[in-house]
Amino acid sequence: MLAATLAGGSGADTFYHPYAKPDVDFIYNLLFCDDPQLFRRGGAKPTGPLATVLAKNAPTEELERIAGADALETRVRVLAYNRLRADNVTAPRGLLLGVVVEVAMPEGLDVLAAFSDGRIRYINHIGKLVVIESATSEMSAEQARLMKAAEVAIRRIGPWDKPRLPPPTKGKARLTFLVSDGLYFGEGPQGAIARDQVSGPVFAAASQLLVAVVHASAGH
Repeated sequence: MLAATLAGGSGADTFYHPYAKPDVDFIYNLLFCDDPQLFRRGGAKPTGPLATVLAKNAPTEELERIAGADALETRVRVLAYNRLRADNVTAPRGLLLGVVVEVAMPEGLDVLAAFSDGRIRYINHIGKLVVIESATSEMSAEQARLMKAAEVAIRRIGPWDKPRLPPPTKGKARLTFLVSDGLYFGEGPQGAIARDQVSGPVFAAASQLLVAVVHASAGH
């Protein structure tokens, strides 16, 4: 059931519009870290490691340092790994940095993203956004379970050399893994994804993390 994809394209070709709100579409596309230009938009001039990663002539040594720095924001590290590969610098294989789970419901697209630095993003089918910068203990436990299941899954697949696909269509689910050597993904009917030997544990762990996120965001 699992397949894989490497974020080989960027820009308008991979900027998708699953929601009726442009700002939510922007957040959605940011989750995948496959278009560095998005990280230049909508705010102050990039500084620190992000500025280095986005610089026209970023030194390879600095990109390698940023990519390998566990203390930095995960998405900046993903950008650094992407930049290294684009510069034909060999990146380590199989280092998991994040998981994005998409479920195309009749009412719209549900998306849950969990990153190795503990940050979490959830966009529900009507475009409501939940941003978690510091996870609760309940979320952290479920997030660790998700990352562990995802690490098992990515050992069964590998990166693909095409741009990211449009969001899944109604009735389907997609698991996207942000890995040091690219984006991997698995997609299929939701029930099949949930039952699959490889993707099932990832989907189940993501479902439990979502329960914790919704519980916390509801103020309980």
